[in-house]
Amino acid sequence: MDLAPVPSKLYGDFYTGDAYIILYTTSAPSYNVHSWIGDEATKDESGAAAIFITQLDSHLGGAPVQFNEFQNQESLTFQGYFKSGIKYKQGGVASGFKHVVTNDMNVKRLLHVKGRRTVRATEVSLSWASFNRGDCFIIDLGKDIYHWSGSESNRYERLKTTQMANDIRDNERNGRAEVHMTEEGSEPEAVIKELGPKPELPSGESDVSDEKTKTNKASLYLVSDAAGRMSTTLVASSNPFKQDMLSPSECYILDNGEDNNIFVWKGSKANPNERKEALSVAQQFIKEKKYSPRTKVQIIPAGSETTLFKQFFSKWLEGQTTGQTYTVGRIAKVEKIPFDASKLHGNNVMAAQHGMVDDGSGKVQIWRVEGGDKAPVNPSSYGHFYGGDCYLVQYSYNDGSRQKHIIYTWQGQKCSQDELAASAFLTVRLDDSMGGVATQVRVTQGREPPHLVSLFRDKPLVIHLGGTSRKGGESKPASTQLFHIRQSSTKALRAVEVEATASSLNTNDVFVLKTPNSLFVWKGKGASPDEMTAAKYVASLLGGTPTEVEESKEPGDRPK
Repeated sequence: MDLAPVPSKLYGDFYTGDAYIILYTTSAPSYNVHSWIGDEATKDESGAAAIFITQLDSHLGGAPVQFNEFQNQESLTFQGYFKSGIKYKQGGVASGFKHVVTNDMNVKRLLHVKGRRTVRATEVSLSWASFNRGDCFIIDLGKDIYHWSGSESNRYERLKTTQMANDIRDNERNGRAEVHMTEEGSEPEAVIKELGPKPELPSGESDVSDEKTKTNKASLYLVSDAAGRMSTTLVASSNPFKQDMLSPSECYILDNGEDNNIFVWKGSKANPNERKEALSVAQQFIKEKKYSPRTKVQIIPAGSETTLFKQFFSKWLEGQTTGQTYTVGRIAKVEKIPFDASKLHGNNVMAAQHGMVDDGSGKVQIWRVEGGDKAPVNPSSYGHFYGGDCYLVQYSYNDGSRQKHIIYTWQGQKCSQDELAASAFLTVRLDDSMGGVATQVRVTQGREPPHLVSLFRDKPLVIHLGGTSRKGGESKPASTQLFHIRQSSTKALRAVEVEATASSLNTNDVFVLKTPNSLFVWKGKGASPDEMTAAKYVASLLGGTPTEVEESKEPGDRPK
């Protein structure tokens, strides 16, 4: 029951009979600490991991965000640490650790590689009974490593299998093995000799799990030891919560147990004993609620709130619960200062003074979050955002002789919590790929900073009310749509889809209304010429020639 360092060459290899502690440190510095429990780990090992992670948290001054991870249920944050993927190996330290470290070339094993959004490798019995046509396998015979692809396997599995096979060759065998690519039906003699004649193989199970349709209902509890023992008291029984419910002098449990998630929030001025006992309190809470022992727990110190945690609150202001703002890396801060908009465009000095690094004339790249990865958006669709999606917008510009980068993480109001978490993880990974030099800016739908809007130059930023633009799952627009066209003080134009009711109209702006039989541009009395131009552009996207309607002169079929 002690800690033993894992050789860096074996990072990502997990024995199913063991428990692990993972520490991830950024240059800020900030810390993520994860415990990982294998399916066959003993209760003593699981308990020891809980003790060690608490000790490590104390050693680091209570600063880490703590996660507990279970085999086959790892968070996206955890998966992102292992670029070659996660490999599950049978046994534990006593039975499996030494033969890898000593580069034993007589290894014989079979790894089953499966997944679409998340691809994992699991050690299985070395026989044809373990195979199927829908997945990929690594037949590891020591000196020779065979990447076997089923005829129905997907490209993600094939790519990850190649990475894993190469990783075994380079790290476990120190380059002394050879990787062979093998398709179903063309197995070499060495494989047939080891496994015997190939029988008819079954199809694999679906790689895509059923989407959850239920709406999670969260509850917020106060943690206290005032009565001489740790207890919890219900604060609010449904979300969204208000941020001011969290007192810096207290600790809280946010229960999203319906989705197997428990969050413990530690106030910066909370009782030291309450902060120290956060994990044990969460474990006791899980027992009392009769939740699964594999319920995930995140322990979050004030100021280090994760994206998943903040999504349960109606509005989150950084620093409000701590008196200061904690940052990871370089987070952009945009100050709101009144200025003369007419002097902004084409004037980088004025732009910088008002929270805009330039006039938006640099290079733009956009990706849409799809599952746990990012997919490039067609440049023809740049400037269109859907409320059911999350996007990464990379902006590169020159500041004198240096090139700089900003990553805007745009999060739609109706995207899933998995996508919110993935967008945060992918932002960090994108920044890491550029050497950690980018400024990261999180943007929620409807709160786009002027500089982001300016990136689309002569076209308005178009925000669709909901739905998705994911390839193969594109949402069909509603039969009736209403877009609000508004120009900001920086001259930036937005076209935001709103509820198609008369109460959405206002006299200062322009609106585009599309019904099943007609298309209108509605002009408020205070509307500007630029807003009218943008409205005609939006109308062209919706199809047809619009009828212009002035305020108070609407025809009979105006929105009710």
